[in-house]
Amino acid sequence: MGRTVDISEQGLAGMVQIEIPLDQVVRLEFELPLGVVSIRALVRQRSAFRYGFQFVEPGSYAQELINRFCDELKLRNASR
Repeated sequence: MGRTVDISEQGLAGMVQIEIPLDQVVRLEFELPLGVVSIRALVRQRSAFRYGFQFVEPGSYAQELINRFCDELKLRNASR
C-alpha cells in the first residue's frame, strides 16, 4: 500500500512503507477516475520512502488510461 504523489505519462512518484531495491521491476495498481490501472514499472529513484517509478509497458491499456488522465489534467490546469 502507498500513496501517489505525482504522475505523468512516463511514471509516477509514490510513498510506500516498504523498501524496494533500485532497478527492480514492480507491478503498480492504482485507481484513476477513468478506471483501475495495473502496470509494470521500474524503480528509478528513492529518497527515504518516496520512490520514482518509470512505466515499462508502452502501448498497454493501462498506459492508455494514464495518458488520457494526464491529458485531462493538462486541460484542467490550462483553463485556470
